[in-house]
Amino acid sequence: MISTQRIIYCINPDCSSPINSLGSQICINCQTPLVHRYLWAVGSLATKIPPETMVTNRYEVITYQIWLDTQPGLLPDIPEELPPQVIPYLKLYQQRLHLPQVYGLARSLEEDADDIFLLENVPIDENGNLYPAIADVWEQATAVRQLYWLWQILQLWKPLSELEVASSLLLPDNLRVQGWCVRLLELQQTNENLPSLQDLGQSWQPWVASAKAPIAQELQNIIEQMCRDDVELEAITKQLNALLLSTAAELPLTLEVAGATDIGPELIRNEDSCYPNGSSYLDDLLLPRLSIVCDGIGGHQGGEVASQLAVQSMKLQIPALLAEVAQQTELISPDLLTEQLEASLRVVNNVICTRNDEQKRQGRERMATTLVMAVQVPQRVQTISGKVSDNAHELYLASVGDSRAYWITRNYCQLLTVDDDVVARELRFARNLYRQALLRPDAAALTQALGTRDAESLRILMKRFILEEDGILLLCSDGLSDNNWVEQSWQNYAVPVLTGKLALEDAVQDWIKLANQKNGHDNTSVVLTLCRISREYLVPVVRKQQQPQVEVVEVEVEKEEFSLAESSQVLLDLDITAEEISTPVQKPSRGKLVVLLGGLLAVFVGGTSLGLFAWSQLHPQTFQEVCRQLPANVQQLCPQKK
Repeated sequence: MISTQRIIYCINPDCSSPINSLGSQICINCQTPLVHRYLWAVGSLATKIPPETMVTNRYEVITYQIWLDTQPGLLPDIPEELPPQVIPYLKLYQQRLHLPQVYGLARSLEEDADDIFLLENVPIDENGNLYPAIADVWEQATAVRQLYWLWQILQLWKPLSELEVASSLLLPDNLRVQGWCVRLLELQQTNENLPSLQDLGQSWQPWVASAKAPIAQELQNIIEQMCRDDVELEAITKQLNALLLSTAAELPLTLEVAGATDIGPELIRNEDSCYPNGSSYLDDLLLPRLSIVCDGIGGHQGGEVASQLAVQSMKLQIPALLAEVAQQTELISPDLLTEQLEASLRVVNNVICTRNDEQKRQGRERMATTLVMAVQVPQRVQTISGKVSDNAHELYLASVGDSRAYWITRNYCQLLTVDDDVVARELRFARNLYRQALLRPDAAALTQALGTRDAESLRILMKRFILEEDGILLLCSDGLSDNNWVEQSWQNYAVPVLTGKLALEDAVQDWIKLANQKNGHDNTSVVLTLCRISREYLVPVVRKQQQPQVEVVEVEVEKEEFSLAESSQVLLDLDITAEEISTPVQKPSRGKLVVLLGGLLAVFVGGTSLGLFAWSQLHPQTFQEVCRQLPANVQQLCPQKK
């Protein structure tokens, strides 16, 4: 079981001499980058195995419970029947930003000793060190970050409680942080009584005692309510959210956005669409709040139509949402804004489905599109210092399919989305472990996209983030993200932007060039949003060259006015055909504020009437005013006021 030889194997199956010295970065034989996959070992036996031990001739024990897989190219040992303690990890896969996943097991050689389960995607850095526990960095964190950590824990409470692993959130050493992001070392099964919200409040008490002065008293009041017998999660969530947003609104916020799409070196048509791109206008009021990447799927003249439909229809719906938000005198809850965005995407789904039906497209000829979209919602809020701010620093992220979003700072790159593919489906249904599911021939096949099925069956991934540090939000199609090229290249392209050495639009072009070199089999779309919170901003760098196809817009975020009536009329005229698209040919196919615009679009193209009904019920006066501004032949579609 013990070995003094410290080696790591190359993952290239064709490498003739795969053995390398531990610590090497590139295979000395074939020049393939070496993978250093650090794992967390779970079990009573794991806590006793000392460093520098080689377990099962494969795993190097770096320190207690932190193991390095020296043969990462091989499938780990996986039990034929998954034990009960593994199931919560699988069913919570969509929370992978915060939770680890089961990698495999190391079978014990000792009698009566439990096997050791190994976890990946754990809060361990590239050098094999644990990220700090919240308690260790709490006092050094800003007020916003302290509240943001608590908010994330509160959001995890319900899904973990449903699977009886909420006690994982009560153990201070189990709660680690990578910058803003709370990450758990492991999931703890509840053996006896299920923990309550009062238990969670009590676990926060030591932290609250040393919270930053501006938030300490109000946070203490929230904790006292949590410790009462009659406490309700919804009420605590509302109060903590209000305190978080009023604290975040004290910070400055400047956004700069640039985007482009490229056909790639091997294809004759571009099925990708993005916003912004070269055809966007610099005076577009949606910039820099909205960014979208879509990757079309479908037969001849199908994928590019679907992706364009998705981008254009969202561009027409979002102004109405932002206008409605600007009119509110009270905070809109994250759940309500999430429902609005989901409803808008279901409308887009029905638009594409209707176009498929009209054109009698069947099977693989039916067009669809992936989508990843970010919306910075400028809610008006009174700050903790008593001032009124027009921006609470909220960013909403939506994704369907396998186009991705990443958050990148000088220190880390975090994948924010989860692909809708066969691997994710297998984990969600607790059928396979992640590494096992990756071996399926259909592992990367999509399980959903906009336009493939009825809108009610869509499972849209929605997340709300708070912009509280300098960073770059990267949205991209799989032309860039395939083969982990974002994870391998972010330091070369994102960090120079954050340090003022590279213009944002040049980073877009450089990343597209990389994608064409490494993943040249596909179209590529890249949209970057530079978010700056620092009070001292860097001087903008000069671009390397003029490239008019990339648009860059920088705005210090203020409240803007949007014309609802104008957007409505444009929406009525929306009719994208293949002939109208500037790049008309494609890549091979790869298989409670609901806005008036969404409802109208659904009605005009045969989709759901959800938008009209909900708007008329929630805001009857505004609804009727807008209806009166529509053409006479359209007004008859509006429900009559009772």
